[in-house]
Amino acid sequence: MKILVGYKRVVDYNVRIQVKPDGSGVVTEGVKLSANPFDEIALEEALRLREKGVASEVVVVTLGPADCQAHLRNGLAMGANRAIHVVTDEAVQPLAAARAFLKLIEKEQPGLVILGKQAIDDDANQTGQMLATLWGRPQATFASQVEVADGKARVTREVDAGLETLEIELPAVITTDLRLNEPRFIKLPDIMKAKSKPLETIAFAELGVDHGGGLQILGYAPPPKRQKGVMVKDVAELVSALKAKGLL
Repeated sequence: MKILVGYKRVVDYNVRIQVKPDGSGVVTEGVKLSANPFDEIALEEALRLREKGVASEVVVVTLGPADCQAHLRNGLAMGANRAIHVVTDEAVQPLAAARAFLKLIEKEQPGLVILGKQAIDDDANQTGQMLATLWGRPQATFASQVEVADGKARVTREVDAGLETLEIELPAVITTDLRLNEPRFIKLPDIMKAKSKPLETIAFAELGVDHGGGLQILGYAPPPKRQKGVMVKDVAELVSALKAKGLL
C-alpha cells in the first residue's frame, strides 16, 4: 500500500510573527521556515505504518514556490521514499489544495492519505475534510491513534466529550492531532541519503486546478496590545471600575 502525506512549509512555530508595515502579509524574509508540526506527525505515522509492514511506500507532497525543495528533502531525510513538489508562487486556498491533492491521488492511487489536521499559518482545518468529500472516500479527523489492518483503519480521535473510535474502509483520509506520536530526529546520514531520493516537480497549472480566488485577504493586522493591568483593593472597587468602563 502507498501512503500520500501532505507536508506543508510554514513559518517556524518558535518565530514571533511580524506583520509587514503595509499590512499586505507577514514578514518571511530572513525568517526560519519549517515543516508544519501537524504534518511532521502525519509523516511520522506514515513511516511507522511502513515499518509495521502495512505500507510499502511513503510519498510526501508539498504545494509551494521553487525554494520548497530543501523542505521536501527534509521529509525525505526523515524517511519518505520519494517526494512530489507542486510548484506555485501563489497562495493556495484549502479548496484548491484539496483539488490539487485529488489530482495527485488519481495519478498515484494511494491506499491512504494522511494530512495534519491544520497548518499553523492559517489554522483553517479544512483541506483534509474537503479532500475526502471530493474523493468520495471516508475520513477520520483529529486522530490520536491509528491502526490499519485488513483493508480498514481503526482511528481513535479526540472529541469534546472524550475519545471516539471510528472504523473506516480504505482508501481514506486521516488527519493527525498532536498526541498521535512524536516525530523522529533526523540524523546526518539520513540527510545525505535524501539527496539521492526521487523528487518530482509539477507545475500547479499542469494539474488543471484553479487557485481559488473566491476568498480575498484584504489586509493583515497584529492583535491589539494588552492594556496595562490595574490593582484594586477589594471586590467593591473592582465592581466600581467595571461599571465605570461600561462592562457591568
